[in-house]
This record gives sequence, structure tokens and C-alpha cells, in this order.
Amino acid sequence: MKRIVPKKIEDQSIVIPGSKSISHRMMICASLSNGTSSIENLLQSDDILLTIDALKHMGAKINKIKDNHFRVSGFGTKPQPCNKDIYLGNSGTSMRLLAGIAALGNTRYTLTGDERMRERPMKELLDALTMLGIYAKSESKTGTPPVHIKGNSREGGAVKIDCSKSSQYLSSLLMMGVLMKDGLDISLKGAPVSSPYIDLTIDIMKKFKVNVHQIDTTHYRVTGKQSYIPGDFYVEPDLSNAGYFWAIGAITGKMISVKNISKNSLQGDLKQVKILEKMGCTLKIEDNQIGVCGFSLNGVDVDMSDTPDAVPAIAVVASFAKGKTRISNIKHLREKECDRIDAVSSQLMKMGIEVKQGEDYLEITGGEPKGSRIETFNDHRIAMAFSIPGLMVRGMEIENEACVEKSFPNFWQIFEAL
Repeated sequence: MKRIVPKKIEDQSIVIPGSKSISHRMMICASLSNGTSSIENLLQSDDILLTIDALKHMGAKINKIKDNHFRVSGFGTKPQPCNKDIYLGNSGTSMRLLAGIAALGNTRYTLTGDERMRERPMKELLDALTMLGIYAKSESKTGTPPVHIKGNSREGGAVKIDCSKSSQYLSSLLMMGVLMKDGLDISLKGAPVSSPYIDLTIDIMKKFKVNVHQIDTTHYRVTGKQSYIPGDFYVEPDLSNAGYFWAIGAITGKMISVKNISKNSLQGDLKQVKILEKMGCTLKIEDNQIGVCGFSLNGVDVDMSDTPDAVPAIAVVASFAKGKTRISNIKHLREKECDRIDAVSSQLMKMGIEVKQGEDYLEITGGEPKGSRIETFNDHRIAMAFSIPGLMVRGMEIENEACVEKSFPNFWQIFEAL
């Protein structure tokens, strides 16, 4: 149990670790190369360590040089056999991205995880792999992990997939398609959720010198028989995690800046600063850092389909704002580490805040948040978001505070140093 003690903070700049989304994708692309890559500022969270362990089982040689600097010698075009289950905890990103990589092998892989992972959707990706002639089955026949994958075919070709639950399905196909004989021509059944993460995947693939083409918002093409080219890479800071500190700036009225961030970052959660600006915050955008300072906060109506990880923090800020905030098009949050719509709603109501929820929205009426014991549901983003009010109100306690290690191992050290 973590008790948060209110305190007065000043304007300041902080440094946060590398992006979780970029770290996953860079490690996978480096492992698919024939050669050795250097990756600096890699995030060392629980989820990334699970991806690293899985890639080692598939034949990559991954060594830590110092601090957050890693060297990766790839297994090239074909992952090596693994005769034991690959455990991925509750890392949905690891599960979905690595399913496509497992499909490149000649032997069977079993990808499994914890209890919550065994409830998270995979059916659409498994169906797409099956369409390509790959053996891809859910052990429970519900489309959820554990999943068994064996790459019977490396032909590639045309495939259709529904990405309304996760953009990671498409990212998985894009990364594997590079190594298929005929590449992949991927059609989506509708607009994908969290589309900035697709742009991020394509950008990282291009850094490894492979060609990917977005024909339009529902049509992508990857040329086959390419090679991932190793190199030296740097992981930019995680803007999902930056958002908690921008939210602190919003509710405290202090300018909190995060260093080493470009205003041109492709990370979707950069949009958080624009949402906070709309709520009444002042932005300070410099060459190498971005800051947020709140003043008189007002409720907003915002579509957050592309920025799902930012919803808990924005919802907490909304609890301090005047009027109603409506956060819409977030149905996919019910399939995350927990049902985040329900979790955010229940914990804000504990704090005396009026909240309404629907299948795909939250409506928060700002007020005077009161201290409460917060249940995290073993979800890192709930723990971090609900730590924020503790700087302003007494009585905030976070149970299972260690769950932040999934994505931000040194969160509490940075938080307490404010």
C-alpha cells in the first residue's frame, strides 16, 4: 500500500525512461535482422523484459551493455525452435506482436500468459494468420491465449483483418510481412483503433531499412523478401508516461516539463498536451522538452480512440475541472490490463466524483475529489493516474503500487522527487 502525502511542488523539468511501444518494436525488428544492433535508452519494464526473454527463446542474442543500452544479435529471417511455452504475463503488446514473429518459424510455438491475458482477444489475428496458411489456434477455442502457432507457409499474399479491438494485430502482420515470399497486402474491415501506433510501427520498420506502404487508412502493403538492416538506435521517452507528469502540471498549476521530447514525435499520446490545452492549460513547447501548466480547468468533449493509454490520467484531471468531460470512442479500453472504463469510473466515484459510463464512453462531472484507497486491479495505468490527486488531497492510498513496474519501473522515485 502506497500512501501519497500532499506537498507543494515548483515548476520543474524531469526525465522519464524510453517508450514502451518503441522498445517492443525495436527489439523485435533488431531480432529479425541478420547482424548486430545497438539500442540505447531501452525501457527495462516487466513487459519489455518478457519480450526480450521470448526473443531469446526464439534465437536472438541480447546483452545489456550498461544501464539502458543493449546489444541485439538477430536470428534473421527465421526464429529458432523453442520446446517450452513462452510466458508473456499480461503484456498484450508482447503477445500480439510476437504471434506474427512465431508465424515465421517452422516449428510450433505456444504463447501463454497470466489469468487476465487468458481473457484478452486474439481471434482476429489468429483468423488472419490462418487465412495465410499458418497454423494458429487458441487452446481454449475462444480466441484468447494460450495460442499455438506454427508457420506452415511463408508465401504471404492478400489478407483481411478486423482491427477494431487492437491496432497491434496490424503491426504484427506488417513486421512479419517483410519476410514473406510475396509480402502482404493487408485490407482492414474498417478504421483501426489507436492508429498512431501503426504509424509508429511503420516508422520503426523504416529505420531498419524496410519498405512499408500505407495505401489508405484501411489498406497497407509490405514488399516481400526484404531484410531488416541492423544499426544503432535510440528509444525516445515514453509519452504515455509523460502524461502523468503533464497531468500533475494541470492540477497543481505548476509548469511541469518533460525533457528529450520532440514536438514532431509520432507517439500518439503527444495528443494529451492538446487535450490539456483545451481544458485550460498553458503549453510550453521548446526544442527538446514540452511542459504543461494548469490554471482554470474546464470540462471538454474529446474522442480518445487514438490515445487509449492516456484516458485514466485525463479522467483524473477532469475530476478537478469545472463542468462535464465526456471521453468517447474508448470501447477497446475494456480489453486492456483490466476493464479500464469500469476501473476509472469506480475509483473516481470512491473519491466523491460523479461519473457515468457507457459501452464506449466516460462522462465525468468535476468537483472536489476526496482522498480514498484506490484499487488498481493490477493495472499500472490506474496506479499512476490515481497517484496524481494525492499531491493535492489528503488520504490517497494506492494498493499494489508495484504494478507500475509493468511499464515504468522508476515511477515512484520520480514522483517522490517532485
